[in-house]
Amino acid sequence: MAVTPTTAPRAPGNGNAGRRLGGRRLFNFDRRLGIRFVAGADEAGRGSLAGPLVAAAVLFDYQRLRPRDVRALGALNDSKQHTPEMREQLYPVVLRIAARVAVASRCPERIDGRGLHVTNLRALRDALERVATAGCICLVDGFRLADLPHRQRAIVDGDATSAAIAAASIVAKVTRDRFMHRADALHPGWDFASHVGYSTPEHRAAIQGRGVSPLHRLSFQSAAYQQLAL
Repeated sequence: MAVTPTTAPRAPGNGNAGRRLGGRRLFNFDRRLGIRFVAGADEAGRGSLAGPLVAAAVLFDYQRLRPRDVRALGALNDSKQHTPEMREQLYPVVLRIAARVAVASRCPERIDGRGLHVTNLRALRDALERVATAGCICLVDGFRLADLPHRQRAIVDGDATSAAIAAASIVAKVTRDRFMHRADALHPGWDFASHVGYSTPEHRAAIQGRGVSPLHRLSFQSAAYQQLAL
């Protein structure tokens, strides 16, 4: 699923100079690569018990990136370091400033059938292939991807190092969280809007009491699943 950049409000700001400098540091890392087009990819939902795995890729054009764009994303960081409200504020800013954005989602059935790791790598590769352009470099958070026809680098802690990867982490997390909030209305009783599919005590208790929903991954050997006759 391709995401079309849209007009967005001004960048979020909380008056914290450290956060503003944090975003600039991530952009400086990408810029030091010396390549005009830098694509980054990251995923959300890899460790959850329910819901899809969502991979996102973001392409920045450093020839067209302006100082005000960097300032607009001055709070950019690993999505896990932000509150849901802050991620929602950053999301449209990423869409506006990025040259290209793409999302690849994988359902629980595919995760169960092909395995989490293989599914994750293919989703990351698919998202990157949709945004990559000639001469670009693809940055992935922690992994190298087979059969990717572009230069690539695996960046350890990439979502806290590279602006392109951090932006992808925001897109992936917001996209997945929105899906899980909608799923809560379709599958009441598991409180997906609260834990968005992750293994919280409340979620495990719901599985033990109600069983699994169509959104649950049955290939996970969690303590909650081991108590069920699956």
